[in-house]
Amino acid sequence: QVQLVESGGGLVQTGGSLRLSCAASGIILSINSMGWYRQAPGKQRELVATITKGGSASYADSVKGRFTISRDNAKNTVYLQMNSLKPEDAAVYYCNANLNYAPRWGQGTQVTVSS
Repeated sequence: QVQLVESGGGLVQTGGSLRLSCAASGIILSINSMGWYRQAPGKQRELVATITKGGSASYADSVKGRFTISRDNAKNTVYLQMNSLKPEDAAVYYCNANLNYAPRWGQGTQVTVSS
């Protein structure tokens, strides 16, 4: 069974940094685009960043210049480096990937930013 497992969330002060990781495991035939979404309490899940298999990245306007998405295709892993964190970045962050020709989600990892 294929799955995505996130790690790296936690509590950080405003202006701090965190690095999220998401590894795909199981029998993997294909991984295409990968990305990160987030959902704050009472809000809809929103796109944070995506990256193609070739490494082309795109970002939500709210995180441009502060977050960097990257991936290691050999490790089937996607990363999200988050710098200059703000209280409004606090949310559950979910990894998403087109894995074996189907969209799949990780279980989520909590990011808390204290002011």
